[in-house]
Amino acid sequence: MSTHEHDTPIIDIQGLSFSRSGRKIFRDINMQIPRGRVTAIMGPSGTGKTTLLKLIGGQLRPDSGNVLIDGQNVHQISRTALFTLREKMGMLFQSGALFTDMSVFENVAFPIRVHTDLPDDMIRDVVLLKLQAVGLRGAKDLMPSELSGGMARRVALARAIALDPAIVMYDEPFTGQDPIAMGVLVNLIKRMNKALGHTSIIVSHDIQETMGIADHIFLLSDGMVIASGSPDELKANQTEQVKQFMHGLPDGPVPFHFSDDVMMDELIGEARV
Repeated sequence: MSTHEHDTPIIDIQGLSFSRSGRKIFRDINMQIPRGRVTAIMGPSGTGKTTLLKLIGGQLRPDSGNVLIDGQNVHQISRTALFTLREKMGMLFQSGALFTDMSVFENVAFPIRVHTDLPDDMIRDVVLLKLQAVGLRGAKDLMPSELSGGMARRVALARAIALDPAIVMYDEPFTGQDPIAMGVLVNLIKRMNKALGHTSIIVSHDIQETMGIADHIFLLSDGMVIASGSPDELKANQTEQVKQFMHGLPDGPVPFHFSDDVMMDELIGEARV
């Protein structure tokens, strides 16, 4: 790959707007996700971070704007072309989403069987390599119910990279993980991104873990990108909204309560009834 190709964003989001049930989720946002790096999409709960992954993957359609992946408009290509494009994407769901009636081996083998015509002996080799990459080759015959939460998330990661995707998307990967399992997962994401050269997109509100591995961060709030840049640039950002999120401050532009007057009006009103 030439230097010029590496500098071209793998995902280009242009003027994207999206509403659900009359509520504006995104308001004309623009984002360029660099190729071969770890990009984090962060923001308070309810800001549409997971929705953005679904728009990138083509599961949802925007009201307006474009999502280009390697120059292809996700929402204008045919279903067949979209299916082919999705083969280049791996997804680690927040829940892990393992098939409970399949062994660890068969869970990782599933996308390979669906998307390729590889013979069983080659599928076996690929699956074992992917499980080895996440440190779980010895767990190949276990069922999901026999796994700890951290192990299940790593099996899901092995499945997400089974087809050597160009893009791996992580939906809240650190949620519900104990500190050791979280540390293992952070290290895995960083190490595999470097070793495999794919583009990683992490949706998260776990600030410290994400800041430790992200090359670039987009911070979303109120349907807009309110800041973007390297972790150091966001740490140095003095905008009140950015400071409140980055430092977990209870007081700031995102209120904890509506005004006291509203509460007093309701109490007085109740007393008069």
